[in-house]
Amino acid sequence: MRYLVFVPLSVFMLVVFGGIVCCQRPAVVNIGAIFTFNSVIGRAAKVAMEAAVSDVNADPMILNGTELKLFMRDVKCNVFMGSIEAFQLIEKEVVAIIGPQSSSIAHMISEVANGLKVPLVSFAATDPTLSALQFPYFIRSTQSDSQQMAAMADLIDFYGWKEVIAIYVDDDYGRNGISALSNMLEKNMAKVSYKLPLPVQFNQHDITVLLNNSKPLGPRVYVVHVSPDPGLRIFTTAQKLQMMTNNYVWLATDWLSATLESFSKMNQTSLRILQGVVGLRQHTPDSIPKKAFLSRWSGMQQKGLVSAGLNTYGLYAYDTVWAVARSIDKFINEHNITFSASHELPDSKATRVQLEQLKVFDGGTFLLRKLLQTNFTGLSGQVQFNQDRNIVSRGYDVINIDKMEIHRVGYWFDGSGFSVLPPETLKGKNVSHSQLDWKLQNITWPGGKTETPRGWVIADNARPLRIGVPRRASFVGFVTEEHDSHKVQGYCIDILLEALKLVPYDVPYKFELFGDGLSNPSYDGLVKMVANDVFDAAVGDIAIVTNRTKIVDFSQPYISTGLVIVAPINNHKASAWVFLKPFTVEMWCVTAASFVMIAVVIWILEHRVNDDFRGPPRRQIATMFLFSFSTLFKTNRLGFSDLVYVSVTVVTLLCFSDSCLLSVFVLNQISLAILEEATVSSLGRFVMVVWLFLLMVITSSYTASLSSILTVQQLSTSVKGIESLITNDWPIGYQVGSFAYSYLSDSLRIQKSRLISLGSPEDYERALRQGPRNGGVAAIVDELPYVQLFLSNQTDFGIIGQPFTRSGWGFAFQRDSPLAVGMSTAILKLSENGMLQKLHEKWFCKEGCPEERRQHSEPHQLRLISFWGLYLLCGTITFTAFLVFLLRMVCQYVRYKQQQMHPHSPSSSSSFSTRYSKAVFNFFDFIDEKEEAIKKMFTQCDYPQVHGSSGR
Repeated sequence: MRYLVFVPLSVFMLVVFGGIVCCQRPAVVNIGAIFTFNSVIGRAAKVAMEAAVSDVNADPMILNGTELKLFMRDVKCNVFMGSIEAFQLIEKEVVAIIGPQSSSIAHMISEVANGLKVPLVSFAATDPTLSALQFPYFIRSTQSDSQQMAAMADLIDFYGWKEVIAIYVDDDYGRNGISALSNMLEKNMAKVSYKLPLPVQFNQHDITVLLNNSKPLGPRVYVVHVSPDPGLRIFTTAQKLQMMTNNYVWLATDWLSATLESFSKMNQTSLRILQGVVGLRQHTPDSIPKKAFLSRWSGMQQKGLVSAGLNTYGLYAYDTVWAVARSIDKFINEHNITFSASHELPDSKATRVQLEQLKVFDGGTFLLRKLLQTNFTGLSGQVQFNQDRNIVSRGYDVINIDKMEIHRVGYWFDGSGFSVLPPETLKGKNVSHSQLDWKLQNITWPGGKTETPRGWVIADNARPLRIGVPRRASFVGFVTEEHDSHKVQGYCIDILLEALKLVPYDVPYKFELFGDGLSNPSYDGLVKMVANDVFDAAVGDIAIVTNRTKIVDFSQPYISTGLVIVAPINNHKASAWVFLKPFTVEMWCVTAASFVMIAVVIWILEHRVNDDFRGPPRRQIATMFLFSFSTLFKTNRLGFSDLVYVSVTVVTLLCFSDSCLLSVFVLNQISLAILEEATVSSLGRFVMVVWLFLLMVITSSYTASLSSILTVQQLSTSVKGIESLITNDWPIGYQVGSFAYSYLSDSLRIQKSRLISLGSPEDYERALRQGPRNGGVAAIVDELPYVQLFLSNQTDFGIIGQPFTRSGWGFAFQRDSPLAVGMSTAILKLSENGMLQKLHEKWFCKEGCPEERRQHSEPHQLRLISFWGLYLLCGTITFTAFLVFLLRMVCQYVRYKQQQMHPHSPSSSSSFSTRYSKAVFNFFDFIDEKEEAIKKMFTQCDYPQVHGSSGR
């Protein structure tokens, strides 16, 4: 019975005491910290961690009575010292180590942490190669440089720079940071052109030598990635070397912001040398606890307890202590803190090294797991670790120093790029990730200018850019050399010159001709010379095709093109209005106006002397126009001999006739010979002769043109497309030097014996007209721009189908040339501002663009420009005849008025007044009188007695 009672009691006591032992909380928990006390980061971190330990111990919600004790060790920026101090901390049985701030030291003691299973939490080691796979006990409570270099690469890309110079300290932190930058820039088609390392303990002389060596280089964008430097020695030296001017760009990683934030107000004058510098700063969102701690820090500064300002790394150090404390609190609720000797360590007696004091933390794995589960809001923001054991990225501030002040011009956040709004305000919103939506406030660059610097110049020792230019023998409007001045010019050259104006740096160049000028050169050969470093670039009508893109880089195409087929076509369709085609609209209008003019002038000249032109108004109008248009039909009866007769007569009258009677006689005979009804007045006959001469020329030309249109050979082709060319054995023409030859023979497998090289538009026309049976070709395959120019003056040939390849013309550059990207951007700008179209019109639209000339022109049309001299002659003579007639009428009317006012005798005056005062009242009525009546009136006035006696 006693045994039955004793057993349950024993079990109960074991459970109670076992639980007490397992859940027993230690009175003190030790943690360590390794960093450099006398440094920009260390001065802020030391005070911040001491404050954090004090706050943790004062908070009853954390550790619940267990004291957190912090052992700090100064490594003095020395890797060896860091290793020694790490071992000394391990002897203190610390459960976690905070630090170090140096990436090089972190690499070393991370191995120690792995071996002894002590979590190592660094608030300042940013080297991206500190990998969780290699160092599983290493945790980073600050942002990795992989994030910072992504932000820096985006900043460089945002302003369009393609080459930078990197200045860095030659240790793990500097080398690996710049390596990450190089990788990020490559994604943006940019690169670190020159890497300029500084010794770990660099001095003023090292900086001066390095900067002087960088001056002759081309890039002017400097990225400075060094440890925090209170003396700002790099920028001080750069200012002395005149390298802080508007030709330079200085970008700094977050070491600069950490340095500037640590300055006291007395040291703010140092900002003067940083005019225009742009830097990054780890973003820490504003919060009430952060503002309270900043106020507390200011109070400590006033009391003399703190000598430096609080920087971002100080906030990270404070939060790191809290993260470790929270994790320990959760750990000791479940586990005891115990250490044990490691069986993996060598025998201390054999090595004479006292390794027995180094013990492995038994709960290291569990504490590490608690640390990785950390999730709270600290002074620096949300404290949480990702799968790479880095703190979750909070983004970066972009700062700009201007007028001795630090201006925040924007923010960068991974995934959303640059914005003028803080990253925390964008959470939960549909944020665009497009670079087109990136925004930053205006930045003041070195020299005080707000215009973005070019960032690149031709190096002092660089030779001018060698640009290969094809020396074309045909289609020289694209690119050619003037024979007299040997100047290279053309459509492609003008595009290059305009694009160079938009490239954000100066590019000295020289043109080098390729080809003999007797025939078009091989463009594949030209591109290969660029790839072989004979030329730096090639400019011209160079098609962007696959085999060429494998060896060179091309710019953005400046004109779209493709291979098309040209063949004879049936270009004439039946039309009910074909009789209108011989004349252009302008020609028809001028001819019709001429008929009206002649009708009016002949009526005026004949009205007083010809009864056929008198009578009621309706009859006179009908007679006037019928007479004018009847000349058209009557001239059709004239033969070639009549035309010559009239021509000779007109020339004789105009140049050699001094006899008025002879002129009248000849004109009368011509009128009688041509017209059934002869004109009566001499002026009318003279006008009619000239008019009939013009009319005979016009009608004969019209007849010839209409006959040509109606009887032109109706050309046609059996070529329907590229398939019909492939399946048949017709000869095919191509332009010398064009890639069409290789495309037809290699890609389409057309026999090379069928391919006929043609060198000029004249060769094109001859070969097409001859046809495949007469030594010509069935069709020509060439690029669209050439074909458009060829067809602009041709009507019997046309494009068959659509282009069967799609490509463009661009400029060729050597691989990885920054000019390829710069020129592409410039060409896009030329396209947007309309300059490409203007250059096209300048070279190919002097008489109308090729497509417009072909669209608006008809074959065999007669244009006004061909007859304007004849029309001018006819119009001048007609107007002169009208003026002569008008002068005669004015003279007669003046004579009439004088005789009316001053008669020779009273009887004649009475008779004159009585007979004509009622009939003639004004000048127009006077003109309307018949010539015979007026002459009779003047005769009676001049010889009144004779007329009077005869009257009796």
